[in-house]
Amino acid sequence: MAAACAHRGGAGLSLCLASLGVVKTLSIAAFTLVWTHSVEKVDWQEDWRVTPHGLQLVQARVKGSGAGMEPPPEARLVDGWFQWQPARPPMPQVLLGNSGAAGEWRLCNDGSCRTLSEILGHPIGANVTTMQACDP
Repeated sequence: MAAACAHRGGAGLSLCLASLGVVKTLSIAAFTLVWTHSVEKVDWQEDWRVTPHGLQLVQARVKGSGAGMEPPPEARLVDGWFQWQPARPPMPQVLLGNSGAAGEWRLCNDGSCRTLSEILGHPIGANVTTMQACDP
């Protein structure tokens, strides 16, 4: 992915997704990543920002708890969701795996959500998808 979607640190960054040799560039500065927990069958959501330093996790939300998905002590219950702001530095890339037991990762932006398979144009299955900030 590095060659196909190099991050050169300029303004106007985008989000690059890569899986099974396909790379897609999305001209978005922020997005929500959503998935359904394989055991509890409830949604987990993360709000991300694309920055010159990488992908910044801004807020996480989960609608329930249990089976390894307990919210941290600082989480607050808001409108049925446990919400918190993870304190971690931007990440150069994020790897998304899929067990196949709970459906696909969904990427949401401007009120619309699509699966990674829809975005990349082929079934992802259990293959890893790499996300990173990149120049458009």
